[in-house]
Amino acid sequence: MRYAAQILRQGGIVAYPTEAVYGLGCDPFNHLAIARLLAIKQRAPTKGLILIASHISQLAPFVEPPAAELRQRVDASWPGPVTWLLPVRRGAPSWLCGVHDSIAVRVTAHPLAAALCTAFSGALVSTSANVAGRPPARSALQTRLRCPGVDLIVHGKTGGLAKPTAIRDARTGATIRAN
Repeated sequence: MRYAAQILRQGGIVAYPTEAVYGLGCDPFNHLAIARLLAIKQRAPTKGLILIASHISQLAPFVEPPAAELRQRVDASWPGPVTWLLPVRRGAPSWLCGVHDSIAVRVTAHPLAAALCTAFSGALVSTSANVAGRPPARSALQTRLRCPGVDLIVHGKTGGLAKPTAIRDARTGATIRAN
């Protein structure tokens, strides 16, 4: 994990297992790393990206502190396979939220993904390992074949979910993506 964190700090792209699929991650403050990641995925920057963390405190630079009632709802689902759309914090890197005023965040329950965030000492961009519109990778081998240009693949098993994590809008309660 220390080596993976070092690669991330140097602007690299690391692939790793998550709750359902392999993810591609990078330093959310490194615009060049984000550009490389989006090029690997052939993804439009306007869509925004998901951040994962091993602890809610790692998300503080990116989201506005939620009100008490909302914080209870979010806390009840974390760590776990629920991604929440929360209001983006003023001053957070604009390339993370695309054209939206919210940002997708999750405190992951996957042990390897969480360990990577801990080793990095912060939240990571986390997007599925695939070209946009294609099926996501569910193994290290699929990741290597589908995502050339990744600097390191952390080998391990995904968490066993059949579909990527649910995404819920914290302000409205709407489910954006069911799992």
